Amino acid sequence: MSKALANVPVDPHALCISDIERLAAPRMTLQTASYYNDGADSGTTLRENISAFSKYRIRPRVLRDISVIDTSVEIFGHKNTLPLGVAPTAMQCLAHPDGEKATARASRKAGIIMGLSSFATTTLEEVADESQDNPNVLQLYLFEEREHSRKLIARAKKAGYKAVFLTVDTPVLGRRNLDIRNKFTLPKPWKIANFEEDNDSDAVNAVMSGSSSASGGSSAVSESTAGYHDGTKRVPPSGKIRFHTHAPNPTLNWERDIAWLKQECGPEMQVWVKGIATAEDTELAIHYGVDGIVVSNHGGRQLDGALATLDALPEVVEAAKGRVPVHVDGGVRHGTDIFKALALGCDMVWIGRPVLWSLAYRGQEGVELCLALLAAEFERCMALAGVTSVSQIDKSYLVKMDAAGFPHKL
Repeated sequence: MSKALANVPVDPHALCISDIERLAAPRMTLQTASYYNDGADSGTTLRENISAFSKYRIRPRVLRDISVIDTSVEIFGHKNTLPLGVAPTAMQCLAHPDGEKATARASRKAGIIMGLSSFATTTLEEVADESQDNPNVLQLYLFEEREHSRKLIARAKKAGYKAVFLTVDTPVLGRRNLDIRNKFTLPKPWKIANFEEDNDSDAVNAVMSGSSSASGGSSAVSESTAGYHDGTKRVPPSGKIRFHTHAPNPTLNWERDIAWLKQECGPEMQVWVKGIATAEDTELAIHYGVDGIVVSNHGGRQLDGALATLDALPEVVEAAKGRVPVHVDGGVRHGTDIFKALALGCDMVWIGRPVLWSLAYRGQEGVELCLALLAAEFERCMALAGVTSVSQIDKSYLVKMDAAGFPHKL
């Protein structure tokens, strides 16, 4: 038995991620739970991100010596304990007062790379301090007003971040009905920490269009204006940096923006694109020189009815042909899900909501538990499937179930 399997924290109330999800629910406000858990429109893609894994079954091999198993992979020169990263998710202090700091400490302890959202409630420097030698990547919304993005990139380089993950699936915001219904705002004392110098007011940061300030007075939205086209030219967003006004950028394009971003990141940080779902965009990403791809649909929060990420993955992997690493996020809830995604050709997976639920459940200890559970589940899956290293996992270990319930080799 390996160290990972032997040292899984025993919490009889939380033996799997679904237990943690259930335990987290009463520990979050209605607004927070809705913000974290909601998908776009009817939530079809959100649900299918999870259910897509059930289309596949594992073909285990036996009578192989699996007494020594190595679950690690290398990323950015770092030996990552698992082929798994902690995805960048916004405003983690809503789940627990320690927020991103707790996540960084837990990730460091587990030896697992952490992504930080631009719209975090903790500065990127504070997260880097907590991470120490454990690597971080910065999720980036490339603003129309480039100076805001330029300053953020420069700070990330100085703090030692390894890469920028450019979110490319948000030219406009998906419609998130629960946020609108619940009038979601970021309550005091929390702020969008990485842009505090640009937001000198202590007003509540409204997140979704139509939200009003908690005071019931003037709307926080009025302090920030979304970009628009006036009939002759594009007028960029103005005012304080808010998610609903500044994060969506309908002007982004391959030709101009990837080149600009690569120049700004320089040799210190790689440039990845997060939100790819097709072979065509994979080819374009490689053509314009990105360093890596994350297959993502924003956790089912953007285009409802889009492909589940696991369903999109094989097409992207085939198009990439090993020229750049391909990662995937969305719907991972168990170690067997990690195995299935790897068997379909990705190099790593990222998890978002399980970390948020774990923060809400028990802060740093909750995130440590989450990562330990997934590590043990993945290693046990490897053992029972008959593999001893991540590099051995390929599509020969999977079958896909058809609509009639019959398995087919890939």
